[in-house]
Amino acid sequence: MAWQKGRLKLAVALVAALMVPATMVSAAEAEPQIAAAAALPPGSPAAVNGQLKVCGVRLCNKDGKQIQLRGMSTHGIQWYSQCIKTASLDALANDWKADVLRIAMYIQEGGYETNPRKFTDMVHGYIEEATKRGLYALVDFHQLSPGDPNYNLSRAKTFFKEIAARHKDKTNIIYDMANEPNGVSWAKVKSYAEALIPTIRAEDPDGLVLVGTHGWSTFGLSDGKNPQEVINNKINATNLMYTFHFYANSHKQQYIDTLSKVADQVPVFVTEFGTQTASGDGGNDFATSQKYIDLMTQKKISWTNWNFSDDKRSGAVFKGGTCAGNNFTGTSMLKPAGVWVRERIRQPHN
Repeated sequence: MAWQKGRLKLAVALVAALMVPATMVSAAEAEPQIAAAAALPPGSPAAVNGQLKVCGVRLCNKDGKQIQLRGMSTHGIQWYSQCIKTASLDALANDWKADVLRIAMYIQEGGYETNPRKFTDMVHGYIEEATKRGLYALVDFHQLSPGDPNYNLSRAKTFFKEIAARHKDKTNIIYDMANEPNGVSWAKVKSYAEALIPTIRAEDPDGLVLVGTHGWSTFGLSDGKNPQEVINNKINATNLMYTFHFYANSHKQQYIDTLSKVADQVPVFVTEFGTQTASGDGGNDFATSQKYIDLMTQKKISWTNWNFSDDKRSGAVFKGGTCAGNNFTGTSMLKPAGVWVRERIRQPHN
């Protein structure tokens, strides 16, 4: 959507002066009231780093400096939109000092396919809320089952065409085209990506795009495949990164070694990880998790942790019932995994 920027700024200023501030209940409710594109606050991560671009096998900012983004993923917004509101997002930006919010929009399981208009509008709203706080907005097209992303190709084209058209002038948007392809060949994932990327590029020629790898975004490892399949058959696109997911209590040294190796061959973004088992539940393995953190810090691999909700599982950072209130600052409302990951997000960038 093209904006008449001078008139828009004046209109926004007049509206802001006349309106009494309101508390956002959820992005789904807030979005229809957000007619104007939000501005990035000066000094915020997305304002400082600007438009992201791939340089070699690393992620770089607008000045060509290698950077690492750290942040959180929402849970499925069809289930936990109550956890993504003014107080929680303020805490994520100001207390946790995150750089990025991953917006997990499931396609099946009660998600996008049930009401495309509703979920697209929710994502528009979350993008604006992330932007107002200077966060990168990582738009996650969260396909999971069926594992072949081609099943949702038509939906993906419709969704990303609108998202890219409306937000193409922003510099903080990251397009994640497929969450966790599984039970499908790399050739089919590659075909999906190469069919979808032109739709995004037609609207936003320079936006950063991500694509999940086969084997639940493990470069095929969890499907018993050789990760070199990806390296030897790269997607024909620019400003693209491949995603890797891990859960430290399930994915031990073999996965660490795989991440280390592939990250030296192609650009990698860890869009989802947990300190527990692959179910997102169970005991935390903080020792193995720290090995991953050290590796990602060393190689400047960006990451978002699963997940920013009060779900009952151990991988949800908040204790049960937290999202019904407005206290998200500090550690008193956090589960052990939440305390651990908040501390690592808050660590200064090197």
